[in-house]
Amino acid sequence: MAQWPSRFTNGLLNAALVAAGLGAAVLLYAFASRTVFTGPSPKRPPSDTSQLVSRIIQVEVRNGAGVDRLAERTTQYLRDRGFDVVDVGNHSSFDQAHSVVIDRVGNPEAARNVAEALGIPFSRVRQNIKPEYYLDASVILGRDYAQLRPFQEAP
Repeated sequence: MAQWPSRFTNGLLNAALVAAGLGAAVLLYAFASRTVFTGPSPKRPPSDTSQLVSRIIQVEVRNGAGVDRLAERTTQYLRDRGFDVVDVGNHSSFDQAHSVVIDRVGNPEAARNVAEALGIPFSRVRQNIKPEYYLDASVILGRDYAQLRPFQEAP
């Protein structure tokens, strides 16, 4: 009977050594994969942010006409076309006669892209730089919303 505890202890010791060996192998593989087997380094974003705007245009959509779900429907339309709508809500008032797009970062091309997607004439693209908004353009929907592309197509 005196040998059973030592066999049991030896078995536990062997199991612990196997587990430690496996753990060391995993750590060695992780280290090697990060230092030896590195793939191409990720591209740094360009310092000229106008190149980024051409890829992703961040927009807010505001309902200035007071019509239910107006901003939400426009948001879905813009998102379906690749725009990143980051904020949706009501405008400060519901007396907006015409829909407008406002350039917020000094990149009128981004604002024109939004206007073109919605069918808003370029003559209604304004500039009011607000870098603290962290978006490229604001859309304020007016009472002329029925003339815009999201409302010309079937829902």
